[in-house]
Amino acid sequence: MKKASFLRTASVLLFSVALLFGCSSGGGSGSGTPAASNGGATTGAPQKDQLVIAVNENFITMDPQNTGDALSSGVQSAMFEGLLIYDKDLKLMPGLSTEYSVNKDATEYTFKLRQNVKFHDGTPFNAEAVKINFDRMSNKDNNLRAYRNYKYIKSTEVVDEHTVKVTLNQPFSAMINKFTTGIISPAALEKYGKDITKNPVGTGPYKFVEWVQGDHLTVELNPDHWNKGAAKVGKIVYKPVPENGSRVAMLKTGEADVIYPLPEQQVETLNGEEGVKVERTPSTITRYVSINMLKKPFDDPRVRQAINHAVDKDAFIKVVKSGYGAQLESVMSPTIAHYAKQGTYEYNIEKAKQLLKEAGYENGFTTDIWGNTNSDTMKGMQFIQQQLQKVGITVEVKSMEEATLSDEIYGIKSPEEAKMNMWYVSWSSADPDNAMRSLFSSENFPPAGANTAFYKNDLVDQSIKEATQSSDQDKQKQLYGVVQENVFKDAPWIFLAVDEILYGKRANVNGVYITPSGGIYVREAAFQ
Repeated sequence: MKKASFLRTASVLLFSVALLFGCSSGGGSGSGTPAASNGGATTGAPQKDQLVIAVNENFITMDPQNTGDALSSGVQSAMFEGLLIYDKDLKLMPGLSTEYSVNKDATEYTFKLRQNVKFHDGTPFNAEAVKINFDRMSNKDNNLRAYRNYKYIKSTEVVDEHTVKVTLNQPFSAMINKFTTGIISPAALEKYGKDITKNPVGTGPYKFVEWVQGDHLTVELNPDHWNKGAAKVGKIVYKPVPENGSRVAMLKTGEADVIYPLPEQQVETLNGEEGVKVERTPSTITRYVSINMLKKPFDDPRVRQAINHAVDKDAFIKVVKSGYGAQLESVMSPTIAHYAKQGTYEYNIEKAKQLLKEAGYENGFTTDIWGNTNSDTMKGMQFIQQQLQKVGITVEVKSMEEATLSDEIYGIKSPEEAKMNMWYVSWSSADPDNAMRSLFSSENFPPAGANTAFYKNDLVDQSIKEATQSSDQDKQKQLYGVVQENVFKDAPWIFLAVDEILYGKRANVNGVYITPSGGIYVREAAFQ
């Protein structure tokens, strides 16, 4: 057996569990599920024991094992921990395990668990709790989004109270990064069943207080956390505020202590604002339009390529992103391992029209584009609408609340039921497995996964499969290069941009960060 060093692993792996899923995030409206009567946000400026984080979308779920959006996952990270966790720079660190070892075939992982840890409901954390969670995620019948990673687990064995051995059914090169998925209290799973989505119980530095859907979600400091003292703020209130101007106003007045994202067009204004800091972080977030390849006319690659040529990416970055970002020149951010630059679809109206003519759509066609209701998404969809009009394509913009949008896309029973034509979205993933297998393997069509373009290419499928089973970095690079080349050529997306993360915070806020993946890191939250 080979013992793994956390520091060595952290230096070579830059991965993020929150990024297993698309970045569109949010939740529905309606009555909350209070766990206490005094957990709501106060009016006026927050007190020193309460930190308010204003975000641009609603939250969807608080089940870390069935999450399809980065924002929900970001909130969950305050309450849940995996066997491994990420720091603010996405370096792997010890979480609920203190060390692990791997056999030479990379099919057996043995974890030594942190002792004297309890879930927020008082349930002891131990090897049996890990087994219950891993069995839940590796059971296809549970229909959890985490299954697409945990399906590689053959068995989870309780060696003793504080040791667990996980055996895979085949080598899976990215498996170590999947052990960051949050562990849920077994007692809470039994008590709440499917309602665990609204009643989160983990081991994290903060514990759940209440969730009034559409208004706020509140957590409070866990006084019994194993890393007691790292986080110092007594209460955190997460508030969905989709309108950009309102979030900025909250930051200026002190009603919010942190806002994310910070609208690009407000950066210069806030740079000189007293008591406010503007923070910038290199991003792993790709922004694109997913195109449903099962629907006509998008089943024709010439149509998809024409759409890419019809959209001016430089103008998109300038107009929609206010100059913050870079053109997306592959299927993932250049910060991710095994990135292979593909270039761009040059902005060429005449070429777009010619391709449409060859495909039999000389006079264009009518379609629609879906997205959520936040200001930036609306601006992006309207930009696409205007660009495609130039080549005769009439696009209807359809915005939906995030929960509704997620249900429309991921709630289908089969790919044939999909109503989506185009979806304006982003995806945050810092490892090539999540960036490619999740989005382009034909095994991951909704509802099973996040391949919302319903993209299928046999060579891509085979290359992804071989890459996941190989520990040879050179071989992985070659195989993932094949994937990127073919996907870019097949154009299941409109390739738009790689984001730059922008967020604002009050000058007296310490220890709160937005990670390169778009996660919300509060494990060291404090006021000066």
